[in-house]
Amino acid sequence: MSNVEADPAELVCGDPPAPARTVTVLSPRDVPLGGPRAMRVRRTLPQRQRSLIGAWCFADHYGPEDVAATGGMDVAPHPHTGLQTASWLFTGEVEHRDSLGTHAFVRPGELNLMTGGHGIAHSEVSTPDTTTLHGVQLWIALPDEHRHTARDFRHYAPPLVEAPGATIRVFLGSLAGSTSPVPAFTPLLGAELTLAPGARLELDVDPAFEHGVLQDIGGVTVAGTTLAGGELAYLAPGSPTLELVNDGTGPARVLLLGGTPFTEEIVMWWNFVGRTHDEIAAYREAWQAGSDQFGRVEGYQGAVSWLPAPELPHARIKPRRNPTA
Repeated sequence: MSNVEADPAELVCGDPPAPARTVTVLSPRDVPLGGPRAMRVRRTLPQRQRSLIGAWCFADHYGPEDVAATGGMDVAPHPHTGLQTASWLFTGEVEHRDSLGTHAFVRPGELNLMTGGHGIAHSEVSTPDTTTLHGVQLWIALPDEHRHTARDFRHYAPPLVEAPGATIRVFLGSLAGSTSPVPAFTPLLGAELTLAPGARLELDVDPAFEHGVLQDIGGVTVAGTTLAGGELAYLAPGSPTLELVNDGTGPARVLLLGGTPFTEEIVMWWNFVGRTHDEIAAYREAWQAGSDQFGRVEGYQGAVSWLPAPELPHARIKPRRNPTA
């Protein structure tokens, strides 16, 4: 992680100097995704330096990977509480089943948003026709007043928006004149942006939002800081614009995530988001006991019928919080 002072923006004669923006770059770490065929993913959230960007509390970035060589994705039924999962693919296809009774497919450029407030279970399996798997898995923390909400599932295929030197798909919130109809429990932004070689894009953004730019292919410069593949740039609230530049010779693709700062402390462990260690322990016990809190996933045909929870750590799980400055 590095804190880099961006170069001052170009000034118009007579304007006061614009304050430079500080960009914090979070480097990913490789972790195995759960299941008997554990695939490797690059995780940028949460980290010690930063636990959330808005209500976005988890980001796994994977691929492009050769499914024939790795076996692809096969995640048996597992539980969630207190969060929403946002699945977004660049390449490939993933079959989704959940205890709400949903049977759906995650396809490139289409959002699958699952709400597991009080409790839900789901499975994720790459389809037989998938040869290359490439995408992201994101979690959104639910605020206290909504974290026990009922199960829900939404699918949305956002239109492709043309911008100077770029294309944009807005799957949550509003950007570049495009607004997603998918409801959120806190103010959020989620969008895929692809910049042509040499493109310079200045976006109007909500100054009350903090933002994260997750680099996928190519490389972009964010407020004067250049990202490498898999890195996540964090920008604090305060600016009404965000500049992205692609100085490379090929296209560059990023995910832009944003939201108002999430001020509640959360406890995250395994697939659960709660508020206390004891609450997490109760969720684990309920899942291990086959509680109706999570329901049943029908139709999954994997090697195991469900993923058992790991043992709780010996120490009490501490809340996650962001830096105060």
